[in-house]
Amino acid sequence: MKRRDFILKSTATTAMIGIGGLGLQAFKKSTSAKHITILHTNDVHSHIDPFPTNDKRNANKGGVTRRATLIQQIRKENPNTLLLDAGDIFQGTPYFNFYHGELEFKLMSKMGYDAATIGNHDFDKGIDGLFKQWPNAQFDFISANYDFTNTVLNGHVKPYQIYIKDGIKIGVFGLGIELDGLVNKTLYKETKYLDPVERAQDMSHTLKKEEKCDLVICLSHLGYNYRKNPDKISDLKLAGLTKDIDLIIGGHTHTFLKKPTVTKNSVGKNMLINQVGWGGINLGRIDYYFDEADNVGQGTNIIV
Repeated sequence: MKRRDFILKSTATTAMIGIGGLGLQAFKKSTSAKHITILHTNDVHSHIDPFPTNDKRNANKGGVTRRATLIQQIRKENPNTLLLDAGDIFQGTPYFNFYHGELEFKLMSKMGYDAATIGNHDFDKGIDGLFKQWPNAQFDFISANYDFTNTVLNGHVKPYQIYIKDGIKIGVFGLGIELDGLVNKTLYKETKYLDPVERAQDMSHTLKKEEKCDLVICLSHLGYNYRKNPDKISDLKLAGLTKDIDLIIGGHTHTFLKKPTVTKNSVGKNMLINQVGWGGINLGRIDYYFDEADNVGQGTNIIV
């Protein structure tokens, strides 16, 4: 199947399309396009239960049970679905204080997550504590800019992974935030932070040009944007400095986006950035359609 470079129709992304909405169905029925769905979360922070009914901002929202039901419904609609998390799985409720991440990893495995990157709070029980829970995670951990040489995680974290859905080749690589100043060095030990822009350029080139991926996704825990510190690397800044990434799925800044951001890469082509807040309140959804002419993306963020 012949495919051109990624083309994003801004008219498709500027409208919120509901699950199974007419916009998606009309497009799907009128073409022979292959349909790939990307679902994602970030900064869930051990929120297993919904927020309490007396919470002032997020009463009765979220919860693993609702998310699992929604994921199951979407997979029935489209079996060619990839489920990703952008880090900070740990820390935030008594579940983490008691189970130290065991429950979070087991539940994510039950929901069928394909991959996650590592956030700064995932080191809160130390790198040894994170590694202790490794057997409970039946999904890939991906990070291209944390060098785990001389640590217990050496050889256990992949810089990227390739997934194939309905013949579509999807390359996913991960990026983490600088740990110095956020995490005590005694917790992350000899983990080295590598320049995320250089690593993103290397990984995206490898996936797009060498591995011939149809879609390249960056799973990022860098943060969406830093207006008060414009020199700090963020997803928006990363997008403008790279050229082979189609989608950045972000975390760290707990940014609630009503819809994915359409922005320009370093060669002026459109790409997407999305982030869905925190606490498991929202589930991000991006639908891609691949045919012989275009790769078209549409985005929806769903309240769980």
